[in-house]
Parts: sequence; structure tokens; C-alpha cells
Amino acid sequence: MGFKEWIEKPAAHVAPGERSLSNVVRGAVARLTTPLLPDDYLHLVNPLWSARELRGRIVEVRAETADSATIVIRPGWGFDFGYAPGQYIGIGLHIDGRWHWRSYSLTSTPIRSDKVISIAVKAMPEGFLSSHLVGGVPEGTIVRLAAPQGDFVLPDPPPEKILFLTAGSGVTPIMSMLRTLDRRAVDRGVDIADVVHVHSAPTAEDVMFRSELEQFDATHDRYRCHLQYTREQGKFALSQLDEVCPDWRERQTWACGPQQMLTDISAHWEKAGIADRVHLERFAVTRADTSGAGGTITFAKSGKTVTADGATSILEAGESAGALMPFGCRMGICQTCVVPLQKGYVVDLRSGQEHGEGERVQTCISVAAGDCTIDA
Repeated sequence: MGFKEWIEKPAAHVAPGERSLSNVVRGAVARLTTPLLPDDYLHLVNPLWSARELRGRIVEVRAETADSATIVIRPGWGFDFGYAPGQYIGIGLHIDGRWHWRSYSLTSTPIRSDKVISIAVKAMPEGFLSSHLVGGVPEGTIVRLAAPQGDFVLPDPPPEKILFLTAGSGVTPIMSMLRTLDRRAVDRGVDIADVVHVHSAPTAEDVMFRSELEQFDATHDRYRCHLQYTREQGKFALSQLDEVCPDWRERQTWACGPQQMLTDISAHWEKAGIADRVHLERFAVTRADTSGAGGTITFAKSGKTVTADGATSILEAGESAGALMPFGCRMGICQTCVVPLQKGYVVDLRSGQEHGEGERVQTCISVAAGDCTIDA
């Protein structure tokens, strides 16, 4: 029901035929004096309007490969379109009675007039939300959004020489950078930067944005794309860089892909003495062994409790129980989720380090180590 229909609806207990002006006024007054929050009234006018949170509506779901899709979202009030290419956003969907949150890189360029954003999602076997977004989310779905953030960004102006190293869904933040480079070049009447892009995927059919990358390669003299099909050609060896991109040591490099690939790149650049020239984006937390962790978590402010195992973060456990807490990247980078630990112990998923009473902990990468109480 829209705001106009809601206001004009007659008062309760009025017969359907009795739509006199007095009854309409009585109904409007009754509804307007009901103790609702401002957000409740805003939602009646437009579900994207909220004074409490960022929202958006999914306007298109477009397949990229058999197991990945681009999700186009029209944000509502308060969204900052001044994000930097390469940043990510948090997206929350209400499924089966609970909110599910994940972070995804933006693939859109901030230089747009249509006021939409896009992310690209690859369905993972263990990824409930990613599978739902790729194969089951209908257009028109209202989602919650977290503000764009992240330091894996392309500066403006960009370096004169750039190297992109990507694999699988690691190409997603790079697409925002490429599209932005192209748009800025058109707007400013200049050539794009000198870019070499090495991307790996099992087969040609598994390459996300393949047609766009090939088109980019065909129409930009200063963009060279090397596609490595690992099922036929094997993994791209960093020793091949001297052949594919002889001046790689002189370039600013952005790399995104599997954990081992990024570890190898970091070591390779360190050995070459140019660690300051490589920028890495990790999509997942490298987890330590926390097999002994787990326990009952009490959230002091909401009074809610939940029992969680040693693989479920405090943030995820709280969300499953309805104890909502602040968050950002959900990867232990941005520090948005830090809260005090009142009682007990928690374990950091990345390092295995134990934190005790009185310390401030990152809820997105910490798990319970026995019963504990969080000041949230």
C-alpha cells in the first residue's frame, strides 16, 4: 500500500461502503498518531528511504558465467557515489527470517549519471548468500547496504604504467578500475594509462567479463590482456612476467585472487626489492586452527545469547541471534566492528591469538573460546 492509499484508508471498523470524509480523516489521524519511528513513515512512501540505514533495490541480475552474475543495485538515500574504483560494499539480504551479510567489490565506475552501482558475485559451494544472489534473488529485492570502503583503490590521476594480476573473481575490483580509466580518458580527451593485465581462469567460459576484456584489448592500444587458461596451460608462473610484461618492476601493481597466489606475489615483489609497488586485495580471512574454540556468547546490551562453534565469528553469531553490531569489511581490516570483551576469552581467526576480559576485539574475525560476554 502506498502512502496516499494508507492516508486515505478509512478508520478501522468502518463498513467498506462508508468512505465519508470524516471517516477518512479519522483513519489518517489514527495512523499518524500511532507511535511509529520516522523510518516507518518513510518506508510507506518509498522502501529505499531510511534515516537509520542505507538501502538499495536490485534492478538487474545479469549472468557473467555459469556460476557468476553481475548484480545492479539502485541505492536509496545517503549512498556516497564518490567511492574510489576498487572499493567494496557490504550487502545484506533477509532470507528465511534472518539477515545475511557479505562484502563484495564494486564493479561500477563512480562516474555515472544513472545513479546505480554494480557488484559481481561468484557462487561458492559453501557460500549461502553468493549462491542465492547468483541463482535465486529476484529483481526488485530490497537490500541493506554498508558504505563503500577499502584501501585497494586506483588513484586519480593513475600511474603512467600499471600491471593488474587477477584470477577468478579477483577480477571484480579491477573491472571498476578499468571502466573508470576508460571513462576518465573519454571525459578528459586523453589516452588511458599503459596497462598490462594478466588474468587466470580454468577455461575461457570461466572468465568473468571475458567479452568486455577482449573488447577493451581490441579498442585500446595501451591495454594488453593476457588470459591464462589454467586447465590447459597450467598456473601462471611469476617467472613468465619477464616475457609477458618485461618492465613489470617499473609498474605499480594491483593483484587480487586466491590466497596462495597473493602470498606468492608478495614474496616475489619482496625478493625483487619493490614491495612498495604492489597492492593486494584479499577476499577471505586466512584462518588459524581454532578447533578448540566455541561456547555460549552473551551480548550484554541486547541481552541475547547464542551458542556458537569455533568456526562462527562473534559477528555472525550475533546476527543469527538478532544482536546486531556495527561492521564494515567483515575481514578484519577496517576496525569498524571492534567492541569490548566484558568476560571470558575469544580467539582471533587469523592468528590464533587469545584475547581476554577488558580487551577490545574485532567481532568479524574472532570466535568464542568458551563462554564469553560481549559489550554489544
